Amino acid sequence: MPTSPSLYDRLGGVYAIATVVDDFIDRVMHNPILNANPKVDEAHHKVPPAGFKYLVTEMVCWASGGPQKYTGKTMHESHDHLGITELEWQAFMKDLRDCFAKFKIPAQEQDELVAIVESTKKDIVKAG
Repeated sequence: MPTSPSLYDRLGGVYAIATVVDDFIDRVMHNPILNANPKVDEAHHKVPPAGFKYLVTEMVCWASGGPQKYTGKTMHESHDHLGITELEWQAFMKDLRDCFAKFKIPAQEQDELVAIVESTKKDIVKAG
């Protein structure tokens, strides 16, 4: 019995994922709601965007069933000190959905990606 393609394969593999991540991280890095949090704004300017995009691409590839291994910090380690609020989380998720719409990612794949992202929320959102 043939196995169904992984989410990674349905998304188009590393090149397609990297293209979407590139756009998404640009949105997040310049989101005024996220950058209103001084700790988030500082974190956004501590590392070069290219490195951040690399790690997010690596993570999405790994989490969606690709051959890549995520080598960055845990979500808890990288976000615990930022005091991210529910409002900021919702702004982040809007950027994600807007990015999906721009690239016309099919609904099923969007739902699977959102479920992966939502699974990290408890390690990222600190306050209300």
